[in-house]
Amino acid sequence: MINKYALFVNFEVIMSCSFDFHLVDENATVAMGNKLAAIIEQGAVIYLHGDLGAGKTTFTRGIVQGFGHTGKVKSPTYTLVEPYELVRGNVYHFDLYRLGDPEELEFMGIRDYFSETATCIVEWPEKGGEFIPVPDLNATLSYVGDERKIVINSASERGVAIVEKLNNR
Repeated sequence: MINKYALFVNFEVIMSCSFDFHLVDENATVAMGNKLAAIIEQGAVIYLHGDLGAGKTTFTRGIVQGFGHTGKVKSPTYTLVEPYELVRGNVYHFDLYRLGDPEELEFMGIRDYFSETATCIVEWPEKGGEFIPVPDLNATLSYVGDERKIVINSASERGVAIVEKLNNR
């Protein structure tokens, strides 16, 4: 389903759109991450929203595997960031759930991770405050009975292009 509305970014009007999909199980969540990985290009910033256990790390596993990673994908809950250096480019998975103060991100050099040569996925982005850049995509995972639902909203021109490709696949 496509929802479009105007979004003002840097005084430009950008069309925003969304993609939503029901995920029947863990495999479907990983597959959706793979699908997104096939579309996104390096430099994308993805915020993940959802309750504990909603599937944010599972979805990230699909993205990281879609970029070519064959090993385990673990949650960086205690390390803040899990780096993946892959042939297609670097992917950095952040989990800010246990972050005590957003300034800790400045001390760890978080700004160095965000570049046009890396894809950054951020769980619990609201805890990062002004220390993390605005996203291209906001992905929200939620419970629907025993299943999950994902809604992906664009938040930039790059995000609009990604969501339009998702909707056309």
